[in-house]
Amino acid sequence: MRLEQLASLFIGARISGDPCTVVTGIQTDSRKVRPGDLFLCIPGFVSDGHDFAAKAAEAGAAALVVERDVPGELPKLFVKDARYAMAVIACAFYNYPSRELKLIGVTGTNGKTTTSSLIEFILRDQRYRTGLMGTISMKIGDDWFEAERTTQEASDLQMNLRRMLDAGADYAVMEVSSHALELGRVKGCRFRTALFTNLTQDHLDFHQTMERYKAAKGLFFSRLGNAFSGDPDETAFALLNADDEASADYAKLTSAQVITYGLGENADVRATDIRMTSKGTRFTVTAFGERADITMKLVGKFNVYNALGAISSTLIEKIPLPLIANSLERVSVVPGRMETVGDDSDYLVIVDYAHTPDGLLKALETIREFCEGRIITVFGCGGDRDRSKRPIMGSIAARHSDYVIVTSDNPRSEEPEAILREIEPGIVREGLSAERYELIADRRDAIYKAVEMASPRDVILIAGKGHEPIQIVGGVHHHFDDRLVAQEAIRGRSK
Repeated sequence: MRLEQLASLFIGARISGDPCTVVTGIQTDSRKVRPGDLFLCIPGFVSDGHDFAAKAAEAGAAALVVERDVPGELPKLFVKDARYAMAVIACAFYNYPSRELKLIGVTGTNGKTTTSSLIEFILRDQRYRTGLMGTISMKIGDDWFEAERTTQEASDLQMNLRRMLDAGADYAVMEVSSHALELGRVKGCRFRTALFTNLTQDHLDFHQTMERYKAAKGLFFSRLGNAFSGDPDETAFALLNADDEASADYAKLTSAQVITYGLGENADVRATDIRMTSKGTRFTVTAFGERADITMKLVGKFNVYNALGAISSTLIEKIPLPLIANSLERVSVVPGRMETVGDDSDYLVIVDYAHTPDGLLKALETIREFCEGRIITVFGCGGDRDRSKRPIMGSIAARHSDYVIVTSDNPRSEEPEAILREIEPGIVREGLSAERYELIADRRDAIYKAVEMASPRDVILIAGKGHEPIQIVGGVHHHFDDRLVAQEAIRGRSK
């Protein structure tokens, strides 16, 4: 596209330099610029893209998008808001891919990854061609890629939606984080369905207050479905967890058709007769006059909610409930989400991504449903993140565990021992004796200790990292996978 075509997308934008300059790509990272790219100078929290304009020029950038002038002879497109401009330009450059895809977005504190994975699996099981973007991975065609973040920047997001279309996708399912909503990463996306899982404490280091966090999630629904159409394929839907009080506010914000799911009698899609074991979950679902019994390999009441969200999303797409139930029964465990490690031992080890107070609580409540011995919990809290949740999570672990090992979970630039000491008051407040908990900063040592002390019928929960294959200490990324370390510990004990 020519620079003047991009400038025409904005009122009041001006060009310095040749307006006929052709750009062949879009980039926000100067290290990734290729000859012909348009480099967008995005002001950030840590760094400012304007400071990297010279590096982008050295790498062959054809032009710049700027909010203020920068040195250099490259043609420049001046805009008021470079981040907003990124979303507008990306949509235009990749020819508005969400107009051609049925785009399903999932937002909420917990459950985004599992719910979006379930939706994608059900659609794919019914022979639809799908794309998937989320915390763990991205799927384009038949290829899977490691994800860099939960929701991509608008430039990458629109590019990958176009790649999905080019690979033949009918649907794209994506996780939509509160950061992405606040920073405008999904502006320009036309969502068919927006699904809300739940709202509990998280990301207060970014949003500062729960009200602002709640409002960020609300942006998803306020932008949804404002235009009505006689074409059923263009109808927008807001799928809301009826058992979360934030849903009532989100229902008021949206013009989309609202469908609720949950355990209460007023939910449109409802689960009853829930039965859990360490091997899976059974429940009955009723939806719009239909009824089906479902048996899943996924464990826990929270996974019932995730399944209900997936059921609601796929019912909208006219997939019959019996076929949805059949697909759910064949779903394998989502990596790092209540994932069992070492099935051959007489104790159970579960690795879960729970890194919020609510996530840890739900994981422990689920385990208590089937645990016949002790619950041994290994967990920590991330460095350079919301410090207020540390004693809260300590209290939850103490209240719902028989033994607690507090350890490191990506301490980043903070001292690991300092984080552990901020978690400890919550444990002490619950009256847990010194004989029933300990602080072990080294995560490997903590996991080994839990495995060594396990007795028959005990359940070890290793919480916080789930699928993540790294541990960030002092700003350095170290390879570390809870599942692999737990397997090593189990094998070492059995020798």
